[in-house]
Amino acid sequence: MALFFQFDIPWDLESFGGDHLLVFHCRAHNDASDPQLADGRLVPKYWDAPQPPYPAPFWRVMIQSPTALPAPEAEPSLCALPLALRPFVDTPVGAQTFKVGGTPSWAQDPEYYRCACGADLVYVCQVPEGRDFAVHPGQPEQPYSVRADTYWLFLGNEVYLLACPACCDPAAIWPVNQH
Repeated sequence: MALFFQFDIPWDLESFGGDHLLVFHCRAHNDASDPQLADGRLVPKYWDAPQPPYPAPFWRVMIQSPTALPAPEAEPSLCALPLALRPFVDTPVGAQTFKVGGTPSWAQDPEYYRCACGADLVYVCQVPEGRDFAVHPGQPEQPYSVRADTYWLFLGNEVYLLACPACCDPAAIWPVNQH
């Protein structure tokens, strides 16, 4: 898996302020996520649940405590770019931008999930539809991407990261995909 992006979550973001978010995605498998539910909740260890037709997820999203350090070296397959977070005016509908905190700007109807531990997942950030991540020359082409020199997360869909506020596991995050 390739590290697509990472950042320190702003301190004012409830439940996760000061934590470190890391988003990994497989270069060879590019699809949308498919939630598996049981009794109205995501299944236990949903972050490791199969994602048909794959036997396991093709991504890993983690929130680490403030004591964790960012990855010291750049991802070898993706071109590292600085990510600068700045305040914004929150718009609940139609803001197709990289956004951390506030209210999700749903591309379709809002989606809500309950963690296997029982906590309602909360919004952390979103990645806009069609967001390209540049790759270094010579990297294998990602399936279903539009260009050989870029990779996408989840087929390039708008991605909303919802996390367990109880922090039951560093990987207790669900990537919602919409287009």
